[in-house]
Amino acid sequence: MAERKAQFRRKRLDRGIKARSDTLFVVASRRDLIYLLMPRALPVLALLVLPLLLEGYWGKVLVYACMYGLLALSWDLMASCGLFSLGQALFFGMGAYIAGTLNHYFHVPPVITVPVASIGGGLLCAALLAPVVRLRGVYFAMITLMLPLLLIKVIDATGVFGGTHGLPSLSPFPSDIVATYLAVAGFLGCLFIFRRVINSDYGLVLRAIRDDDRAVMSGAINIYWRKIQAIFISASVGAFAGALMTHHYQFLGMSAFALDYSILPVAAVALGGPGTFAGAALGSMVLVPLSETLRALGGLRIAIYCGILILSVIALPEGIFHYMARKYHQFERVVEVK
Repeated sequence: MAERKAQFRRKRLDRGIKARSDTLFVVASRRDLIYLLMPRALPVLALLVLPLLLEGYWGKVLVYACMYGLLALSWDLMASCGLFSLGQALFFGMGAYIAGTLNHYFHVPPVITVPVASIGGGLLCAALLAPVVRLRGVYFAMITLMLPLLLIKVIDATGVFGGTHGLPSLSPFPSDIVATYLAVAGFLGCLFIFRRVINSDYGLVLRAIRDDDRAVMSGAINIYWRKIQAIFISASVGAFAGALMTHHYQFLGMSAFALDYSILPVAAVALGGPGTFAGAALGSMVLVPLSETLRALGGLRIAIYCGILILSVIALPEGIFHYMARKYHQFERVVEVK
């Protein structure tokens, strides 16, 4: 009788550590502790060390990556309660113009303009979007997309706040390293707080509104007020990014409402993976340096950049973060099929 040819397959196994919940684990050894802390501590340490190693142009790229990361995190928070926005530029530009006008016309220092712009930008954006929180899906997204374009036309037509020339010679931060660490600290702090909030009871209500808002309303919860709160929090984060960028570059112009600040955060979330905030952070840290690396190619940069983005979304629809997390928590071995 002919000998049967052996066949093999890949068997996926979970690693030898049990998760009781998203933040509670059964740790049996120091090795398990290192296994849990390493993917959390290494990115934080890398971001804290990079400002000391990167200077000049790439130091500014790191600031850009943190700014887009803040916008991506704010987009992910709004999406957590079912608000899909295409207007993160509204948040960014509002914070930039509040900080820039306070500094240019009233000579208020950055230590005051940045927090005032963050809170004030959040309040103004929440007030602008409060009447449309009842809209769903593409209708809400269209409003958020049109508002920054409308503000650009108003500034262009009226010439307020410097018009098309903008407001130059704004007060800078004491040094580039201070600005870089402010951006990194804001980025890491926002990531930590958002991950804690979304796993709390408050975050559970937000996610329930996204999944079934009628069921939440039946529990005597005002879902529209919760959505306005989510807009305020997201807008404050975006306004902080705008205020920080304005003082870092010492210039305020209509480019603060540019479409890039709306599209690139959405692309970063799609690339990194939505719903975890870590995916939005990872996507921005990959997308922004990649875009700057390809800048030397001129017009071809956009084609290559878009091609890479499309291929990554098709190949990894779940996002880079979800893929890496799954591979990290599991391993494969080849076993014989009997």
